[in-house]
Amino acid sequence: MSNQFFDQMFVSTPVMAILRGLGTQRTLEVAALAWNVGVTSVEVPIQTTEDLKALKALALAAEDRGLVVGAGTVLNRTHVEQAKDAGAAFTVSPGVNVDVIQACADAGLAHLPGVATPSEIQAAMSQGLEWVKAFPASVLGVDWLKAMGGPFPGIKIVSTGGMDAHNARSFLLAGARVIAVGSALEDPQQLGQLAELMRERADMPETLSTDSNNGH
Repeated sequence: MSNQFFDQMFVSTPVMAILRGLGTQRTLEVAALAWNVGVTSVEVPIQTTEDLKALKALALAAEDRGLVVGAGTVLNRTHVEQAKDAGAAFTVSPGVNVDVIQACADAGLAHLPGVATPSEIQAAMSQGLEWVKAFPASVLGVDWLKAMGGPFPGIKIVSTGGMDAHNARSFLLAGARVIAVGSALEDPQQLGQLAELMRERADMPETLSTDSNNGH
């Protein structure tokens, strides 16, 4: 379920928005900015009760647009239950947790686990997951992305952590399928650059990311 869900969610955009700790009103405002430029994938990390309120409000706003939202920083079964109750359609974690993966499957939620090593990628794949979050991407770097494409040519990576309009293109060219950004969405200049990047990506041959992954 997770693989098909993310294949469909990311088919139209290589950018995902992460709205961390903004409060309900600002979360709605920034999400609207993202949606209006075509960033249809939005995640709200759920670390406080206020975050859960923001997620619930955002899920309702997304429904009005025919979109869905996700819950981030999901670390345990309780978080999975809270995400489901708040209206999330998918969850994101900083690491690989089999208990969380199973809880999401039980709840009917797609799940995106975080990875930073080959062992973690293998652990995610052993659970049938093709989509993973490389975190922290800016620390791992583009060379890490290229290296992982060798042993794991089928893995689909969302680069997260330290991503913005200035480094997004280099990570996409190195093989990332999606770039997850946060504060960049509140910078009008970067928002415009991200919109331009999405237009460029739509015209980019699909084989480019595959060739980059294989080191060509």
